[in-house]
Amino acid sequence: MLKLFAILFGLIMIVIGILGFLPDFAPNGLLLGLFAVNPLRNIVHLLTGVIALVCGLSNSLASKIFFIAFGILYALLAILGFAQGPGDLYGMAINQADNWLHIAIAAVSLYLGFFVRSK
Repeated sequence: MLKLFAILFGLIMIVIGILGFLPDFAPNGLLLGLFAVNPLRNIVHLLTGVIALVCGLSNSLASKIFFIAFGILYALLAILGFAQGPGDLYGMAINQADNWLHIAIAAVSLYLGFFVRSK
């Protein structure tokens, strides 16, 4: 089950990374008119997607480790984003909508990593 979630997550992140580069989907640097993006952030989404795919195609333990690490990183990213406010965070565009989404992603990722059994 974790492998499937990692593969799905990876595919979603890759699509998000690609859409961020397309002006029709990210007018004025806002993906879907809501989430701040820039080239560095799009690249991070693409890399995260590839890592998730590799873990998902590898084994359940790799998927579990991915979700735990990713959940912790996204929780920290959300905390830093809320503390800083909208703008650039380590070169990546970020706004309040991103921060709330990062909290949700962190919660789901940590749940998957800690509470879903790997088979």
